[in-house]
This record gives sequence, structure tokens and C-alpha cells, in this order.
Amino acid sequence: MPTFEFTAIDRNGATRSGALAGTSSDAVRTILERRGLVATRIAETGRVDPRARQGGAVRMSEGQLALLTRQIATLASVAPLEETLRTLTEQAESARQKAVLGRVHAGVLEGQRLSDAMARLGPAFPPTYRAMVAAGEATGALPQILERLADLLEKRQDVRARITSALVYPIVLAVVAVGVIIALMTFVVPRVVDQFDVSGQRLPDLTVAMIAMSDLMLNWGWAISLALAALLAAAAWLLSMPGPRHTCDAMALRLPVAGRMIRTVECAGFSRLLSTMIASGVPVLEALQMSQQAVTNRVIRRAVGVMAKEVEEGSGLSSAMRRTGVFPPLLVNLAASGESGGRLETMLERAADYLEREFRTTTSVALSLLEPAIIVIMGGIVCLVILSILLPILQINTLGV
Repeated sequence: MPTFEFTAIDRNGATRSGALAGTSSDAVRTILERRGLVATRIAETGRVDPRARQGGAVRMSEGQLALLTRQIATLASVAPLEETLRTLTEQAESARQKAVLGRVHAGVLEGQRLSDAMARLGPAFPPTYRAMVAAGEATGALPQILERLADLLEKRQDVRARITSALVYPIVLAVVAVGVIIALMTFVVPRVVDQFDVSGQRLPDLTVAMIAMSDLMLNWGWAISLALAALLAAAAWLLSMPGPRHTCDAMALRLPVAGRMIRTVECAGFSRLLSTMIASGVPVLEALQMSQQAVTNRVIRRAVGVMAKEVEEGSGLSSAMRRTGVFPPLLVNLAASGESGGRLETMLERAADYLEREFRTTTSVALSLLEPAIIVIMGGIVCLVILSILLPILQINTLGV
């Protein structure tokens, strides 16, 4: 369905402008007349994404949402919300973002609150995001709340980028190592070792083992690949079920180094989100219930749910947090200090800063150990392959002497 920009005059003689979706300019003119507006200009601008029109299937990346939030916060502090949304809709570069902004703008023009207009698009704006926007509208501090939201999304994006950059090099190094080993076993070993079969001498055990592994990869490599693919598919199916996923997440938290890193980054994200929501005026209980959905680890998510129930029954946040036995002592102690001093959101944000700093330090140390470990393992395997080739040569030379 095409989108039409319009300029109209209301009953008070004021000029109104915006965008509406309709089958034709006449249909848009009819809609405007029903709202008491007299159209002076109607121009087609583009087509609304069908998923946005259905109201619930359009998604934006976290980076796009952070940038959009920062733009709305900046413009909303100096211009009316309707004009802000119209300006951003006109400046949107991607068709998907233009469709999202256009639908939000249309909802605001219809008289809806910004949070209600965002709710029509479902996944485009998460529930925690809409709750904070609603709190900003209720308190009259929407630009300030949007600034906090933009800060939160940018920091979460920064943590995610750090995780990605930390994993890229070891993964690439591991893939290259596996590729080199497969090439050695399937191309180099068979061609070189075949030269020793004519000698009639008994080959060293290491060479025999390498030949057996090479034959296995050459003859049954397709079966091994299919089996690995089937195992990965079965693992993905199991992880989609609540029980196995909870068990897997619990095991992940018990890992020596990775478990501490997972717990730290999850608790940092939860603490920062909870702090931002409380500072935005969202009640603690509601903030806990909404923050629960943003936690990816099922063990910690269940602990947040238990905390929400205890807070609903009258327990303090830090006391409920301590009884779960899941959260780091630093976070529990700072939350208790914030409760007693009336600065809960400040102490939660400080805890998030400390945890993120700890995560960066742990990641740097882990990478400094992981990278040489991969190189050493790869070098050891390559040495074994080379030895399997050199040992028969040395054996033949010894017999010749």
C-alpha cells in the first residue's frame, strides 16, 4: 500500500502535516476529512512495508534502534514530537526504517501516545523500551528518558561488539588450523606415504595411525560431515526446549573461565537495564518483570523471576537477589547500599560499570592465553604429521647403512 505525505488545515486554522497509508490520494483525503482536516497537498512518497502494515513482524537491529533513539531524543528536545517523527521519516535511508517511522508517525497523528504507536509494531520496539517511553510520557520527561535509552542501547551494543571482536580472531584461527590439518591429512599424507609401501618395510606406528586417519577422512569424510551436521541440528533442537536449554545454561555458568565471563556480562546487562528503567520512573517490580525477558541465560532469567515474586511479596531487592545465589557479591552489595541510601538506580549503574570493566579485563587475559594455545595445538598436530612422514625415511636410511 503506498504512503502519502499530506498538508492540511484543521478546524482552528492551524497547518498540519504528516504521512498516511492509503490505496489512493482520494482515500487519504477521505481519512483526513473524517478527522476534521482539509487537505491542501497530498503526494505519494512510497510503499509501506507489508509487515509494518500488519503491525508486528518488522524488526530493527540494536544498532539501528540505538541510532534512531538518539535522533528522536535530540530532535524531541527542540521540536514537537510530530515534527520530529516526520523529519526522521523523510531522512530515513532504509525502506524498513522508513516504514517503521511512518507507522509510528501515523499513530501519533491519530492522537495516540508514542508508546502506544510503537506497540503496534511489536518486535520493532521491545516491551522494556516501550515501558520506559511510557514512563517518560507520564512524567513529562520524554527527551531525558530517550537520552537514557540511547545511552543504554549504545552501551549494550558496545558490549556486544567487544564480545564479537574477542571471538573473531580465535574462531578464524581455529578454522584455518582445522583447514590446514584436513589438507595435510587428505592430500599430503597419502601422496607421500604411498612412496614407502614399495619398500616392504614395517612402517612406524605413528605413520600407520596417520595413514588410517587419512583413509578414514578420504573414504568416510562425507559420512562424518553428515553426522556432525545431524548432531548440530539435534543440539539446536534440544536447546530450543526449556529443560535442555536450562541445563545447558547451568553447565555454562559452571565452566572455569567462560562461566565467569557469561555470568559477568549477563549481570552487567541486567543491572544496567534495571537501573535505567528505575531511573526512568518504572516501578521496581515492573522493571524486574520486564528486565527478565532481556536476560538470555535461563538460570539467571529464572532467578530474576524469583526475585520479582519475592519483591511482590514485600521483600527488598538486595535480599531477594542474595537468596538466589546467582548474582555476583559485588552487585548484591551495591544494590543493598543503594536501597539503604535511596540511590538504587545509581548504585546499579555503578555495579554495571564495574562488571563491564571486569569483563573487559577477563576477556583480554583469556584471549592472551587462548591465541597461543591454539597456535601450539596446531603446531603440535602439524609436527605429528611431519614426523609420520620423516620416520619412515629415517628408518629406510638406517636400514641402508
